[in-house]
Amino acid sequence: MIAQILSAAQTVILGVAACVIYFWGTNWVLDRLLGGANATPADESRRAAVRPWIFLAPALFFLSLYLVYPVFATLWLSFFDAGGTEFVGFSNFLWALGDPNFQQSVFNNLLWLIVVPFCATAFGLVIAVMADKLWWGNIAKSLIFMPMAISFIGASVIWKFVYDYRSGDSEQIGILNAVIQGLGFEPQVWIQIPFWNNFFLMAILVWIQTGFAMVILSAALRGIPEETLEAARIDGANDVQIFFNIMVPQIFPTILVVWTTITILVLKVFDIVLAMTNGQWDTQVLANLMFDWMVRGVDFGRSSTIALVIMIAVLPIMIWNIRQANQEEGTR
Repeated sequence: MIAQILSAAQTVILGVAACVIYFWGTNWVLDRLLGGANATPADESRRAAVRPWIFLAPALFFLSLYLVYPVFATLWLSFFDAGGTEFVGFSNFLWALGDPNFQQSVFNNLLWLIVVPFCATAFGLVIAVMADKLWWGNIAKSLIFMPMAISFIGASVIWKFVYDYRSGDSEQIGILNAVIQGLGFEPQVWIQIPFWNNFFLMAILVWIQTGFAMVILSAALRGIPEETLEAARIDGANDVQIFFNIMVPQIFPTILVVWTTITILVLKVFDIVLAMTNGQWDTQVLANLMFDWMVRGVDFGRSSTIALVIMIAVLPIMIWNIRQANQEEGTR
């Protein structure tokens, strides 16, 4: 443990030192190349134009190395066979269209896209409104936001105990089965029930993301002028009418941003399915299927094809989200 702490501290110190040396060194080189102490106004202008690109260079390099290059490499590999050596054209794409596992994954991803963003955003909005009316609202918000601090794998382990099933006369240690048994019903193997098990997995992501939605929407609600709400109450509007006719329209752009952010996360969902079912019992999703073909199947062509499908699905939502954020920024 101590060795890990020392290693982390050493990494931080070296990283900060490297940044300082790079900042100082590039400034020194730039000043020497463009006039030094006797720089003309033209040299100063050129320095001002070049300096931002020098500071951006490391970020652009690593962005190209770890983002741009992998995109083109993935596109290239999608046209090759399992080993990435023989060109097969569109065979991998034709395989994907006819593969039952791929079709099941697409169907499951669509289910996740419909259920998780809606539930997480709706629960987050309702909790944000209700918590502001309670004296212990901040405590409630802290508890609801707490799952955001847990990794997806950690959350899956927690929920495995919630859904746990023991056969025979064994005592049920899973919370859900213990409650079911206490009410006089038979315990179930929840994560093995086809179709419905997808919703049990979705509950985990909803549990995590509700806190995120609540925090963002709570901040947006505080931006609604109190005079508007007071005028509505004077006109005889009840709380439900104020919520749907004033609050929701006022913060609708923020709701859309939260919705799309969670949607992008859902399209890439992987950890929860891997930890809970590993794609068994009709719970497979695209990211987990890609992992299966890449690591277990050792087929770079098919795994790259699935990765491209995920990227193509995410890209329009990301572009729309960025445009919405820019429009919001422009109206302020």
